[in-house]
Amino acid sequence: MGETITFWVLAVVSVSAALGLVFSRRAVYCALMLGVVMISLAVLYAIQDAPFLAAVQIIVYTGAVMMLFLFVLMLVGVDSRDSLVETIRGQRFWAAVAGLGFAVLLALAIGQAVIADPVGLGEATQAAGGNVPALARLIFTRHVFAFEVASALLITAALGAMVLAHRERTREKPTQKDISRARFISGRPTPLPGPGVYARNNASDMPALLPDGTVSELSVNRVVARHDVTEGRLPEDPRLAEAIRQAVEEEKK
Repeated sequence: MGETITFWVLAVVSVSAALGLVFSRRAVYCALMLGVVMISLAVLYAIQDAPFLAAVQIIVYTGAVMMLFLFVLMLVGVDSRDSLVETIRGQRFWAAVAGLGFAVLLALAIGQAVIADPVGLGEATQAAGGNVPALARLIFTRHVFAFEVASALLITAALGAMVLAHRERTREKPTQKDISRARFISGRPTPLPGPGVYARNNASDMPALLPDGTVSELSVNRVVARHDVTEGRLPEDPRLAEAIRQAVEEEKK
């Protein structure tokens, strides 16, 4: 009873996620929906007494393959829009042929499941000597070509992502010395305040303001204040300028 309930709940979840994968326009949502489908398959494997397949589904597909998809999305760009120009001739025709072939295979699989007598997974694995030997025999004998093709496709996807994300450098990378020189030439050698900070300056030559708006005398740098008064480089704010003058006068006393 519990297996039946779990199957129907996961069937609804996986089919809904698959439809969301097909009809979603955002690549990130498609990747997340694919992850939901893979996790649902892993749970279905577990309730069918196939713990090895469930672990492989989580570790290899949900872990490695999904991370590969997300890695490609981050490299290519999440907000990049697909071009409507058909760069490969006949791709729509071959896509339609592939879709039709997949529909035929799906109809045959459903018909075989409905018409033929059901065979439990436990009997099949027991006849083959266990879950792992049966899976290894199928992968490296009957389905070895499909397995190698899938491996080649994953490697090609990773290489394609690196090629798409590669950008040729048109000029030399600036060194730390070049960056420091450019910052001092710009007239603002100190960094700007961080995001969300209500301030016009973030340097030691400008006095700090207390919560009531008055100038904190302890924040006035005496050496910088004396230099500003001598050179006549006082701030435009009269409160800050007066605080610097008072600090210099108190230092002379």
